[in-house]
Amino acid sequence: MGKVGKDYKESLKLIDKDALYTVQEAMDLVIKTSKAKFDETIELAVRLGVDPRHADQQVRGAIVLPHGTGKKVKVLVFAKGDKVKEAEDAGADYVGSDEYIQKIQNENWFDFDVVVATPDMMGVVGRLGRILGPKGLMPNPKSGTVTFDVAKAIEDIKAGKVEYRVDKTSIIHVPIGKRSFEVQKLYENFHVLMEAIVKAKPAAAKGQYIKSVSISSTMGPGIKINPAKVLD
Repeated sequence: MGKVGKDYKESLKLIDKDALYTVQEAMDLVIKTSKAKFDETIELAVRLGVDPRHADQQVRGAIVLPHGTGKKVKVLVFAKGDKVKEAEDAGADYVGSDEYIQKIQNENWFDFDVVVATPDMMGVVGRLGRILGPKGLMPNPKSGTVTFDVAKAIEDIKAGKVEYRVDKTSIIHVPIGKRSFEVQKLYENFHVLMEAIVKAKPAAAKGQYIKSVSISSTMGPGIKINPAKVLD
């Protein structure tokens, strides 16, 4: 058995797979069970009591995590006119128009993490819907990535803004930091994100809204958190 398999088995011994941990216990455990040589990402998974096939039960939004995600985020901005300089001055990694659309279409270029577009560019950017949509990269007014205030959008993204959206299996997956973070910082990021998800509950959602919550490191096992105590 390889080292990764051995580490994973050792990590599993630290976790009671039937237990529902408090947030603090789960944070301590996720650090203890993260044994890879690189700085693993800590990810949150929340299963919601919604049916995402219905438009009135979609859950999505964006929030700036108080301590960021620990990841350097590359931003591509579609803009024209004076908005190009505004985007460059605000720290965008790439700013342009047709040249980047062609690069994505013809070269399968994806050296970016977030796409921002000014509203007057959406007609052009719309041509990338089939490519960017499935990757969750399509700019969207709800997440603040379709806006004329490109400077603020870029600053928020660089400061640690994350987008959360329920997938077709009713689960939200979001990174909340890195193993190298202090536990308290992971805890605060988790809390801010969970508050936003709870507030985003659609009026049409019936029954228990937060069905299950777990956190895991990139290579580590999932640790279940008591869904009744996520905001403690």
